[in-house]
Amino acid sequence: MSFVIENLPETTRNIKKELQKALPNYAEAFREVEAEMRRKVDTLVKEREEGRPVVPILQYSDIAAGTVSPELVEQVKARGACVVRSAFDPAQARTWDAEIADYVEDNRLDEKLANAAEDKYFGTLAAAKPQIYGIYWSRPQVQARQSESLTRVRVFLNRLWKAESEGRLHFDPEQVPVYADRIRRRPPGSSSLGLSPHVDGGSVERWLDGNFRQVYRHVFRGNWRDYDPFDAAWRPEVREVPSPAVCSMFRTFQGWTALTQQGQGDGTLQLIPIANSMVYVLLRALQDDVPEDELCGAKPGRALSIQPEWHGLLLEGLTSIPLMQPGDVVFWHSDVVHAVENEHWGQGYSNVMYIAAIPGCAKNTAYLAKQAPAFLAGKTPPDFAPDDFEVDFRGRATEADLTPLGRSQMGLRPRNV
Repeated sequence: MSFVIENLPETTRNIKKELQKALPNYAEAFREVEAEMRRKVDTLVKEREEGRPVVPILQYSDIAAGTVSPELVEQVKARGACVVRSAFDPAQARTWDAEIADYVEDNRLDEKLANAAEDKYFGTLAAAKPQIYGIYWSRPQVQARQSESLTRVRVFLNRLWKAESEGRLHFDPEQVPVYADRIRRRPPGSSSLGLSPHVDGGSVERWLDGNFRQVYRHVFRGNWRDYDPFDAAWRPEVREVPSPAVCSMFRTFQGWTALTQQGQGDGTLQLIPIANSMVYVLLRALQDDVPEDELCGAKPGRALSIQPEWHGLLLEGLTSIPLMQPGDVVFWHSDVVHAVENEHWGQGYSNVMYIAAIPGCAKNTAYLAKQAPAFLAGKTPPDFAPDDFEVDFRGRATEADLTPLGRSQMGLRPRNV
């Protein structure tokens, strides 16, 4: 489902008036939220200054054994993010990294990037694009997505959500459909190539689309304390403004897999690990100092930017993730603010594969029906600018590389025996 806005300023004015009328104490509600965010940000800053990781760290072995403690689960849900150590063997991750390097070099991808289609998704952010390569179907990417270990991790993450509420089943957490995404290969010494703080999966739609407003119904009705970021109600029904690189699947968590060692200063991921920080962003746009036809800089078809002018309090909590080793994975809730460091001053490449946690639902099944033919033909997946680089690439994964689990996750029928 897509969401089309014919007159953005007028629509924004009208919806904001409706929301303010329905929540006449919007200024008081925001002051309460602001105080709560101040408390959470101060805690993050204190932990960061003390050298403690602000993102919970889990061991894959505990996920596989079902022994993750309830206390750690609650930390993950409060922070909306986690690092999972050793989801893959380090040697496997290094092998994949070398194979991807060969895949990129042998197929002369760098030359083709000069003519790449521009998705403009990050066009309003302060920094330029990092080295994100528009390849989706290398064998390492396909093998990692269909792996048993990463599937266990993603099922664990899906189960953190409330898949059934208000008398409706929203998704199946045991299913893990594939969302084919790109890779990042960032050489040492690169600078001013990060991404400023933002949220994916919708921008103006969070206020303007009726289904999206239902996701945040407690917030807009003045009961922001009742808002549960892990309640999946209405999330599979939200509509996005059509635009290349805007994800049209429902992701419980975004994520990536480390192929190289990388930590603070290596051009790595940064998070504001507060699971319900979207409450602050939503109510901030309703305040009287924001122009009536503006939503704190949000633009359709773009990432939702988090800006110092409007969201300075949240930005104090922006923190680089812990040191990652090859085979580690990091995941963050689809509403969590994230960024990429501008500078990479490390010694080696900072490389990752983007692999999210996706649950089974009608919205995602509909996307699989469009994505599977793209895989079979080696074309760009439907959510991204149509470069179709890999159609003739040597070493591209094909249907023969899919395991039975991989076929299921891709939405393909089992092979005939």
